[in-house]
Amino acid sequence: MAESRHSLFHQFAASDWDGFLKGVEKEGLRVDANGFIAQTPHPEALGSALTHPRITTDYSEALLELITPVFSSTEAMLASLRDTHRFVQQNLGDEVFWSASMPCEIDGDQSIPIAEYGRSNIGQLKHVYRQGLAVRYGRIMQSIAGAHYNLSLPDSFWRKWQQLTGNQDALKDFKSDQYFWLIRNFRRRSWLLMLLFGASPALDASFVAGVKHDLSRFDERTWYGKHATSLRMGDLGYHNNAQASLNICFNELDTYTRTLDQAIHTKWPAYEAIGTRRNDEFIQINTSVLQIENEYYSAVRPKRTTERAEKPIQALDARGVEYIEVRCLDLDPFSPVGVNRAQIDFLDLFLLDCLLTDSPRIGDDECQRLDDNYKDVVASGRWQELGVCQGGQRVPVGDAARELLDRLQPLADLLDSWGKDETYRSALAAQREKLQGQEWSVPSARVLASMEASGLGHRDWVLALSRQHQETLRSEPLAPDVLADYQRMSRESLAEQDAQEQSDKLPFATFLEEYLRS
Repeated sequence: MAESRHSLFHQFAASDWDGFLKGVEKEGLRVDANGFIAQTPHPEALGSALTHPRITTDYSEALLELITPVFSSTEAMLASLRDTHRFVQQNLGDEVFWSASMPCEIDGDQSIPIAEYGRSNIGQLKHVYRQGLAVRYGRIMQSIAGAHYNLSLPDSFWRKWQQLTGNQDALKDFKSDQYFWLIRNFRRRSWLLMLLFGASPALDASFVAGVKHDLSRFDERTWYGKHATSLRMGDLGYHNNAQASLNICFNELDTYTRTLDQAIHTKWPAYEAIGTRRNDEFIQINTSVLQIENEYYSAVRPKRTTERAEKPIQALDARGVEYIEVRCLDLDPFSPVGVNRAQIDFLDLFLLDCLLTDSPRIGDDECQRLDDNYKDVVASGRWQELGVCQGGQRVPVGDAARELLDRLQPLADLLDSWGKDETYRSALAAQREKLQGQEWSVPSARVLASMEASGLGHRDWVLALSRQHQETLRSEPLAPDVLADYQRMSRESLAEQDAQEQSDKLPFATFLEEYLRS
């Protein structure tokens, strides 16, 4: 019998282990003093949303996205994220940075302003893509916020790992193969993350105005899922019929990029009926199932940093997978920065174990079971009688979760022995603690309990919590050199956007035509 991958990993020495490389992308709405989505433009003090390296917008002009550089430690990454939050909070005036995934009060599609990126062709492309999301799915779905966790392992790890596994491929091909190995196991276990970190069991009534749903009434302004962990990741969140027709294959890089490319070049009748222009205005990039790769909603993505005007598929095909993006994380509303240390350290442990565990290709039948597990935990994860499919049989969700946590213990012990601390044992213990007793203390349960104790519905509870976070962060002034650095990034990003706009010579229609041909 071949030596297990865990056994191979134990052949590393502490001196061989250089740890993880990590970063976070954290979204959040700007809201007015009454808890209504902000109608104001992106604050100029925050620089250009097109070119700023750390502060941009996602779908809406009101939906900020804060991006960390890549770090080798959780502590340094969270410190950077907190600095960016401090700078943002200092420049919001009377507005508030919404701390929950499900949005503040809205008033239909027209209350959600689509993000603007200026007159450059790249800026217009980003705006038209968002216009396409609006005509395809509506704007309301795009007002949801989350956190994306990006993880990679350094080449020093991959070279040692390749040697131990006896692989002779080019390093970039080996890394891509191994990242997809990790992704396959991530898909088998991603339901656990929705149980441990799902934090959106309730929403403001304005989000579902005129929409049929099966939620329960919390108060006159709030609906909630009785056992839900994450309404954000359920049918009311990132869900649409065209994408339900997709069969994106996560087994290996070639099948992933090929099936994604097929979706970008497969026409969808409903989108063809809309067309790409309304009068002289572009309203979507194309009429395919997907306009671009990023339109595909998935809990995890293989990623590669793109060069200017390069498509994600092209980057992956040319240079292989660079890192993994975990996309299913709700914001932690109790944290001023939306994520917390125990969560990040646990994700490192979880993802490494996904790499070190046998990971056969996923067939159609298993794929359906995995999707069912994920959807069931999203919708009903706090119902302790819920069963998830494990090894061909239904297992109570709590038992299955504790079993997965137990299997991580030896790996946590090993990493902590190398680091001479309790980082991973502590992160693992924090997750076990959530599943103790009759009433689990998972984040979705904590949210409902806190709302109940406060006597406030979703909008007012989140607004009060967001204001607390704002006061906390504003009470922590940035060091003068750090503040100066953020102010410099804002100035330089505005200058860079202006330079792009001045240098573009092609009409946008011609630019788009060439983009679609590339």
